[in-house]
Amino acid sequence: MGDKPWGGRFAEATDRAVESFTASVALDQRLAGCDIRGSIAHCRMLARQKIIGEQEAAAIIQGLEDIGRDIEAGTFSFSDALEDVHMNIESALLDRIGPAAGKLHTGRSRNDQVAVDVRLWLRDEVDGLIDGLTALRRKLVALARTHIDVIMPGYTHLQRAQPVRLAHHLMAYYEMFARDVQRLRDGRRRINVMPLGSAALAGAPYPLDRDYTASLLRFDGVSANSMDAVSDRDFIIEFLAAASIGMMHFSRLAEELVLWSSAEFGFITFSDAFSTGSSIMPQKKNPDVPELIRGKTGRVYGALVALLTTMKSLPLSYNRDMQEDKPPLFDAVETLSACIAITIRMLDNITINRETMRRAAARGFLNATDMADYLVGRGVPFREAHACAGKAVAVAVQKGCELQDLTLEELKRFSDHFDQDVYEALELDRVTDQRNSYGGTARERVLSRIAAAEKEIDEE
Repeated sequence: MGDKPWGGRFAEATDRAVESFTASVALDQRLAGCDIRGSIAHCRMLARQKIIGEQEAAAIIQGLEDIGRDIEAGTFSFSDALEDVHMNIESALLDRIGPAAGKLHTGRSRNDQVAVDVRLWLRDEVDGLIDGLTALRRKLVALARTHIDVIMPGYTHLQRAQPVRLAHHLMAYYEMFARDVQRLRDGRRRINVMPLGSAALAGAPYPLDRDYTASLLRFDGVSANSMDAVSDRDFIIEFLAAASIGMMHFSRLAEELVLWSSAEFGFITFSDAFSTGSSIMPQKKNPDVPELIRGKTGRVYGALVALLTTMKSLPLSYNRDMQEDKPPLFDAVETLSACIAITIRMLDNITINRETMRRAAARGFLNATDMADYLVGRGVPFREAHACAGKAVAVAVQKGCELQDLTLEELKRFSDHFDQDVYEALELDRVTDQRNSYGGTARERVLSRIAAAEKEIDEE
């Protein structure tokens, strides 16, 4: 069909440059399957409400299903002269079944049609992202259980602070990604509201059964205001915000893996399959995968800011500006999905250098707090105990040794409360397991959290 479905008002053909500029079909054709699902549900409702005839509905549904199969097979030809995916499908339907195709659009507009398509598509994508994040969390829990006895330095300000279990460190990322899943699930509730039946902005003059259509499409409910329904992009913005937070977590993990794989740390080694080399320096083994994850975070942040900027001054209700919601949305979904998948594989291609981690945790006075806690256990006020431990650190720095290398005689210069058992209190494993408060790095606490996490995942 060469004429536009809206062409009755116009005496001139659309300028080809305008067609090219306004066309979105090259991008939104990925919504084709959702558009057909939404159209079939709308058609069934129209027939059930006797707004169109049963035979007409059967022909429309058969035609849509045939078009859907052609799209899946890659044999359907999209034209940007028809602007978008909806008009391409409607035009093809008219060519296949004749005038009955024109009745499909009864009681709806492209405004509520595109809104329902995007919601259907994003709902499916969110489900896939949740599955991916769940697989990643399962991987982190498995790694934590495997490496429960690996001790490493914990850092603040990127300075060695206190010893922790590698498992505890990994489980910190489990908690981050678990919150990402919670945000996506919560946002999905607001995605899963059906706008179809709102028409262009004011609703429809037909006896539509919107609840029935919603049930066919597995929506939890229908939109309460037709103007809001066709102009709302909050659900996309909320998703992009959740995706941005998720990418921030991926970027933090990626940054640590980059640092840990450097010669300065040497905590991990990437397999050759997950490394690249240099075109000029033969010795190089570069962590390109986590670096790219870190870099791609900006794309998702940009998607969020782009759509917020697009929406910030739009009057009610629909405006063509909203066509620009799809490029950032599609890119953000693809980016987050790719980062989830590659991170899972990357974690399978890392060797943990446990002895290097342990040596690093045993140096740099990471047991200084435990020396202060030792004194507190003997009745010394914490601030006084802190000062004594600080003086001991200063002497150890001067001597080029660790705290446990100072003699008892030297320690007693700072406090008479030191005794021979202080050396036991300063042992690396003892120091780590003393952190036994809920959420701490003690072995039994970490194992308990791992078990709870495994149960959480199994029950989801």
